[in-house]
Amino acid sequence: MSNAKKKITVIGLILMIFTETFGFANTTVAYDQMGYASIIWYILAAILFFLPSSMMFAEYGSALKNAKGGIYSWLKVSIGERLAFIGTFIWLSAWIIWMVSTASKVWIPLSSLIFGADKTQSWHFMGLSSIEVVGILAIIWIILVTALASNGVDKIAKVASIGGTFVMILSALFIVLSLVVWAANHGAMAQPIHAGSFIKSPNPLFQSPIALISFVIYAIFAYGGMETMGGVVDSLEKPERTFPLGIAISMVVVMVLYSLMILLWGVSTNWHQVLGGKTVNLGNISYVLMNNLGVQMGNALGTSHETAVMLGSILTRFTGLSMFLAYCGSFFVVIYSPIKSFILGSNPDLWPKRLTRINEHGMPSDAMRLQAIVICVIIFLVAFGGNAAQRFYQILTNMANVATTAPYLFLVGAFPAFKKRKDLKRPFVIYKNKVLTNIIVAVVWLVIAFGIIFTCLSPILQHDYQTAFWTIIGPLFFGGVAWIFYEVNTRHNRKQN
Repeated sequence: MSNAKKKITVIGLILMIFTETFGFANTTVAYDQMGYASIIWYILAAILFFLPSSMMFAEYGSALKNAKGGIYSWLKVSIGERLAFIGTFIWLSAWIIWMVSTASKVWIPLSSLIFGADKTQSWHFMGLSSIEVVGILAIIWIILVTALASNGVDKIAKVASIGGTFVMILSALFIVLSLVVWAANHGAMAQPIHAGSFIKSPNPLFQSPIALISFVIYAIFAYGGMETMGGVVDSLEKPERTFPLGIAISMVVVMVLYSLMILLWGVSTNWHQVLGGKTVNLGNISYVLMNNLGVQMGNALGTSHETAVMLGSILTRFTGLSMFLAYCGSFFVVIYSPIKSFILGSNPDLWPKRLTRINEHGMPSDAMRLQAIVICVIIFLVAFGGNAAQRFYQILTNMANVATTAPYLFLVGAFPAFKKRKDLKRPFVIYKNKVLTNIIVAVVWLVIAFGIIFTCLSPILQHDYQTAFWTIIGPLFFGGVAWIFYEVNTRHNRKQN
């Protein structure tokens, strides 16, 4: 009997990529921010970011498949230890910002599951506003998850990961029900389609050219996560053919699905009637839209008002259950995995010994506690900044988008230096022409850079300086901390030696 490891086929790779990149909530956020006009940006992001960057990550991963540090190892080989440490620290900060954002949003699906609607904006306690209450709950959540995960209770992630399956069912259910509504309404759209629908946003915040261009960050964020696929190249069946084919097919499938779902939101949701109010925000948008879909389906099928409202409540609760399970599953992995891989994969001399210590459960508990403190401080500062719900969740979304996208500047920018290395065994090579490679790298890098710049500029031009500050501060602050951290520890180590 052969002991050869079973290889991943094209279909297996496509499923892996789809699971890693597709997000149901990305379609609701896109429709809320840009309406039908978001479709063109999702297509451009797929062509100008997803496809070329995925091939770069595959080359990194195949050449450095035995390196334990992940993207830290990729960057160190390409541009040296200092920039690798700073770039990976910013990558770690992206996960920290994601936890800041998600810890505050996780209560919305829980509320939707229990009450059939988002009631978080009515939560008040001892004179605290609803946002401050959510902030306190988010801090409690971080402390609880950190305590459980650091004591080896990460197995809950395996149970909660069924949330991913629920979200896929939710996506399929949405498409089917939207088509039912469309057919029952004889092809009529709740959000009319006209000549400018696909280039002009109904959202007043995305009317200016700079605001429009800044939306590319939302689209790039929707395709994020492909860097984790770089390490599977050596497990593929005929990787030189399977990987590019799998990427191309995945790009088309995810791009078409995103575009179709954004379009289908217009079947049940008139932007101005449903999304124009003050109670809708980027935290509860998915639940508002699914509730409205249930109500509109009831109306289209001629049911009573009570039945239509009940259908809306059922869809809201199912969406709440799906998203809550997905958030739980992600949290119990993200709370330890990024920081553990960074600390164990980088030079241990760069860290205080206490942070590199692994407890009896295999967890860097001291590092996780420090991480929890940082997250809780950021949550407190944002939640108690006096923001209304819409602005609060806009700040969290902007922070997460920019922080998640910034590390790609390092990964893409380092690729030409990686290609110059002559001492690496390269079992998988897509970029063979040096000039063409440099052109593609420049285009991808500029797309990311301009997206980040315009996302930061947009609130400044709208005189929303608080949103601008929190949007910009993440990568700059953590990048600065990483640089100081590296320099201080390097000099300390030189003196000791």
